[in-house]
Amino acid sequence: MSTLLVIAKAPVPGRVKTRLTTQFTAEQAADLARAALEDTLAAVLATPADRRVLVLDGEPGAWVPPGIEVVAQSAGGLDVRLAAAFSLTEGPALLIGMDTPQVTPGLLALGLDFTEADAWFGPADDGGFWALGLAGPDPALLLGVPMSAAHTGAVQRRRLTGAGLAVRDLPGLCDVDTPADARRVAAAAPGTRFAALHAGLCAVTR
Repeated sequence: MSTLLVIAKAPVPGRVKTRLTTQFTAEQAADLARAALEDTLAAVLATPADRRVLVLDGEPGAWVPPGIEVVAQSAGGLDVRLAAAFSLTEGPALLIGMDTPQVTPGLLALGLDFTEADAWFGPADDGGFWALGLAGPDPALLLGVPMSAAHTGAVQRRRLTGAGLAVRDLPGLCDVDTPADARRVAAAAPGTRFAALHAGLCAVTR
């Protein structure tokens, strides 16, 4: 049974995308986070999978579409929460975040194809990773990996290869963390909700 996992925070002002507030208000930053999450969930819904699970920190809202199962995030550091997300699955799984609204169903389907891979690794431009796929999910592969650091991705990928897994790489993507990231991602995915909202907000804040 294949599973797509999305780990996310509810788009509440002051709790999400606070690094965007150097250009946008807390409410606008939360709106951008919601748009990014909606784009991500739309891509997930368009990808063949047996389960589609939103692992959520916070309360779900109208932005959760039908067809998405919602499970509360566990407590603990990010490595613990990611490991707990994988423990929800019983077969091949691909985990992504809410920071890449440019993701496509094609990329997600690739990350669920374990014909020639034990694991898929999607590097992020900031040194982390935007996707992690495991043919046989093992939460221990994530525990103890330092998160939110410039070397997070390198450490995580070494953890996979060190376990003897055949690892294949997905294309690198830019996470939306800063206003510069937001401009870059909006330009790369002009047809998304995120890009449309970003353009509107920038027109107002100029």
